[in-house]
Amino acid sequence: MDSYQLDDLLYLMQRLRDPKDGCPWDCAQDFSSIVPHTLEESYELADAIEKGDFNHIREELGDVLFQVIFYAQLGAEQQQFNFESIVSGLTEKLLRRHPHVFPEGTLESRMDQQKTETTEVKNTWEAIKSEERSNKQQYGVLDDVPVSLPALSRAEKLQKRAARAGFDWENTDQIITKLHEELDELAEARKEKDQDAIHHEMGDVIFCCVNLARRLDVEAESSLRGCNKRFESRFRYIEKCLIESGSSLEQASLEEMDKLWDEAKQSGL
Repeated sequence: MDSYQLDDLLYLMQRLRDPKDGCPWDCAQDFSSIVPHTLEESYELADAIEKGDFNHIREELGDVLFQVIFYAQLGAEQQQFNFESIVSGLTEKLLRRHPHVFPEGTLESRMDQQKTETTEVKNTWEAIKSEERSNKQQYGVLDDVPVSLPALSRAEKLQKRAARAGFDWENTDQIITKLHEELDELAEARKEKDQDAIHHEMGDVIFCCVNLARRLDVEAESSLRGCNKRFESRFRYIEKCLIESGSSLEQASLEEMDKLWDEAKQSGL
C-alpha cells in the first residue's frame, strides 16, 4: 500500500478543484460554504478524543487537515495566500510567542536556564498576544474573541479576558450569590409571563454558571459534554429496561422512569 505525503495531498486538492476535470462539488465551493463542514469535522474530532478512540482520532485529524488544505487551495486560486505561507506564518507566530523556548526567535535557539514557570509563560503569552492585537488595531480587550465560537465557549473566553484586565469576582461565594440572584430574576420574569425577559434572564443564569465553572477551574464546555454523556447513558438504560420488560417510554409512568434513572445512576452510568 502506498504511503502518501503532504505534497500528494496538496496535489490531490488541486486536482479536485481543476475546472476541467475536477470534482463538480469541490469546484462549486468557496470560503463561506466550507465553514459548516470545518465546524462539523472539528466537533467529530472532539467526540473521538472524548471517546478515546484513536483510530477515529487519526481519521478525524485527517478530515480537519483537509479543511486547512481546502482553504489553502482557495487562497492560492485567489492569489491571497497558499499552504506554504500558512505554515510559514504559523511557525513565525509560534516562535514569537515562545521566547522561553526559542530566546532568539529562531528554531535553532535554546534556553540555557531552567524551565520557566507556567504562570510566567501564560503572562508572557498574553503580553505578546496583546501586542499582536495592537498591531492589528484591535485595542479593546475583547476585540479578537471570535463571534462564531459556540456560545458556552465564547462566554468563558470573554470572562477570562475580562478577568485578566481586573474585572472579576473576588471569590467563588460571590458568584454563587449572584447565581441565586439571577435565578430569582428568572423566577420573577416567569411570574410576569414576560417571554423576552425570560429569554434575557435565562442567558444571565447560563453566563453566571459559566463564570462559576471558570472560577472552580472547570471548563464549562467539557463539563456540559460530560453531563450530556451521562444523561444519554442513563436515558438509554431506561429505554432498554422498559423494552426488556415489554413496556416502552410511551407506556411507562414518570415514576417508573425516575426509578430506572436512579438505578442507572447508582450503577455508575
